[in-house]
Amino acid sequence: MYKLRSLFTPFILLLVLLSPALSYADDNTAAAAQQEDAAPKVNPAVELPKMQKILDKIKGQVSGDTNESQLNQLNEMALELSGNAETLGQALIPQRQQLDAQLAVLGPAPKPDSGVKETPEVTRKRASLESQKSKLDDQIKQADGIKNGALVLSSQIVNLRRDQLKSQLALNSGSILGPRFWAPMVSRQDLDGEKISDFIAELQDTAALSWEPGWRFGTIGWLIAAMLVMTLGRRYSEEFLAWVSIHKMPEGRLRRSFLAAAIALTTLAAVVLTFNFIALAFTRRDEVSTDVQDFVERLVQLSVYCGLIAGLGRAFLSTRRPSWRLPSISNEVAQALKPFPPITAALVFIFQTAESFNYSVGTSLNTTIFANGLTALLIGTTGLAISMRTNRVRRRLAQEGNPPEARPTVVGLVQLALTLTALAILISLIIGYVTLARFLGYEVIWCGILFGSFYFLSHLINDGCESLFSTNNATGKRLQTSLNIDERHLQQAATLLGAIGKTALIGIVALALLNGTFASSTPIELIQKVIEFWGGKGLESLNIVPAHMVNAILCLVVGIYVLRSVRRWLDKDFLPKTTMDVGMRVSLVTLFSNIGYVLIILLTLSIMGLQWNKLAWIVSALSVGIGFGLQEIVKNFISGLILLTERPVKVGDLVSISGIEGDIRRINVRATEIQLSDKSTVIVPNSQFISQNVRNATMGNAQGVVTIMLTFPLDIDPVRVREILLEVYQENERILETPEPSVSFKDLTSAGIVLSVTGNVAGQRQISSAKSDLLFDILTRLRKEGIVLSTPQTMIIERRAVPAATQEEGEQLP
Repeated sequence: MYKLRSLFTPFILLLVLLSPALSYADDNTAAAAQQEDAAPKVNPAVELPKMQKILDKIKGQVSGDTNESQLNQLNEMALELSGNAETLGQALIPQRQQLDAQLAVLGPAPKPDSGVKETPEVTRKRASLESQKSKLDDQIKQADGIKNGALVLSSQIVNLRRDQLKSQLALNSGSILGPRFWAPMVSRQDLDGEKISDFIAELQDTAALSWEPGWRFGTIGWLIAAMLVMTLGRRYSEEFLAWVSIHKMPEGRLRRSFLAAAIALTTLAAVVLTFNFIALAFTRRDEVSTDVQDFVERLVQLSVYCGLIAGLGRAFLSTRRPSWRLPSISNEVAQALKPFPPITAALVFIFQTAESFNYSVGTSLNTTIFANGLTALLIGTTGLAISMRTNRVRRRLAQEGNPPEARPTVVGLVQLALTLTALAILISLIIGYVTLARFLGYEVIWCGILFGSFYFLSHLINDGCESLFSTNNATGKRLQTSLNIDERHLQQAATLLGAIGKTALIGIVALALLNGTFASSTPIELIQKVIEFWGGKGLESLNIVPAHMVNAILCLVVGIYVLRSVRRWLDKDFLPKTTMDVGMRVSLVTLFSNIGYVLIILLTLSIMGLQWNKLAWIVSALSVGIGFGLQEIVKNFISGLILLTERPVKVGDLVSISGIEGDIRRINVRATEIQLSDKSTVIVPNSQFISQNVRNATMGNAQGVVTIMLTFPLDIDPVRVREILLEVYQENERILETPEPSVSFKDLTSAGIVLSVTGNVAGQRQISSAKSDLLFDILTRLRKEGIVLSTPQTMIIERRAVPAATQEEGEQLP
């Protein structure tokens, strides 16, 4: 018989769940436990429903918001409940055996055709015993179910605690210099030693299964295949792709980018295939336990990241073919950094394997923190060693008189970020923030994988598009011949496809940075997150949390950077290859920028968690403000959009408005910049271009007209003067031959004959200078011919002073 004390534990657990202030160490509970021996026998039919109820309550509390201490208490409750259910189930087995013995004494019921009849009392006794046996079987199954459910719940609680530990970056778990951190090396707690021993035994059993007769040769074959793939397969596949790059690829940058991508992919494929072959060698039998299968599957998934780290590092350094190295790195620096990619991949594999092992075993948090601390320590040390070794090699080269290559600003920023992050990891470990250090370490690796992949793939896409559409290659010539298009259009297509591919890569990298971390996101998961994001609820609720704020700020910064990069690409690369004029290109770029900024702001608000119906009060307040203070701003903004779309004036036009004449240099959202002839700038609100009369001298006709009005005396020879004027216009190089210059008789006045001479120039901006040159030439020719211009007649009326004597005589007259 089992002790009755264990059967009263569910009542105690129920009281703890209902009132957290109670404690198992309560004096009254201890006194009640001492009197349990004298208590009557507990009925399993009553205790099992209570245990199930307690198990359900524990599940409900685990699914809610719980902290570390609460999860620890719930885990202890689940383990104790599992032990009680097992004790109760074991106590029911003797009763079942007793019923089996009694049924054996009665024997089976006689068959109807046997002719043997038994008394009704025996029949009733047999039915009663079978009913009791069936009830006991159900109770034993229920007890086993509660026991297994409590054990599974305990394992889930441990995993939940481990997951919460990963997200609690501000948790101070003790410095790595203190004894608390190194305690798991000295003593095992929370049955870690037993759990680890059991799982190691499962691994040993799995290995033993693979070496049994009938399976041994297959295991040896898979191991040999893994070794061959990792050595000869990787080497010869890389050599083959290098031969393809040299002999089959067209000349140009595509050869280098293709070879770099080939090195990374062959290394990745070799590592992944090697791990898959090893997994098949040991886990291909059905007898392998589920825990071992899951553990090996996680290692195979981990091989993808390790292969990427090693492959990208080898492609980036390219120590075997320095002349084909894609980034500008000196050979000395590349040789110095050669050991770090495989070392980093090995460290990631070792410690991610340790984490997977802890997850499969279900070790305590102290052991998990210890493994995380060692992981962060080695990753931070490796990152700092990479930066220090690079600087040391560069300084040595400078001292030897061989200055290293000039690094771009981005490379310097990357190295600075790596150094600061490595120092932050080490400082976090020293002051006790192990989880933060682990997060920073894995984020460094994750960012390195993403940015390295983006670097090589973007170069491969750009070079591939340029080579595909280049008329110097067979593919470009074939496309030009088959489609009968100009070379300019092929260049536009290459630029556009390269930009589309680069944009897709930037989107994937940004999404991976926002939603993933090392070994937590696969490409399929990223695609699912894209679909959920764009097809989800968007601006649904006004739930602004710090994590959303950080993501929103990151999205805003990245969005503005991407928008400016695309704007620069449109302005410098793509639009100049089209037939659009400068004004149209500037208008398109400005309109694209305005729409882009609006979309970025909306996307930022969406990430913050704002909902449009929550912004109704903001819109209402803004409507009042627009009616008063923002009226002019909104009017100018709408006018700016009209100018950019309808284009009555565009950048480069010579306009005159409100007595201001000059060239339009820029059309902004609120105002337009006009540059005058003295190089000064006048800022005119956009609404004036919509509401006022505007003279656009360059709209519809690019030519300018130079007209000079001259007045001659009445006694000149008008025919000779006409010939002289036409000769001067025709001799000027700025005057166009078509239409021809002309002289017209404008008026005949008392001042003389008014003649008007007219000629066309190529542009409106040449009128002023051409008119000045023509006036100089006309006056010079007229003076040589003795012809003078009419002098305007001036009438001057003077009042002469009268002498005083004469004035007096006049006054004496009657």
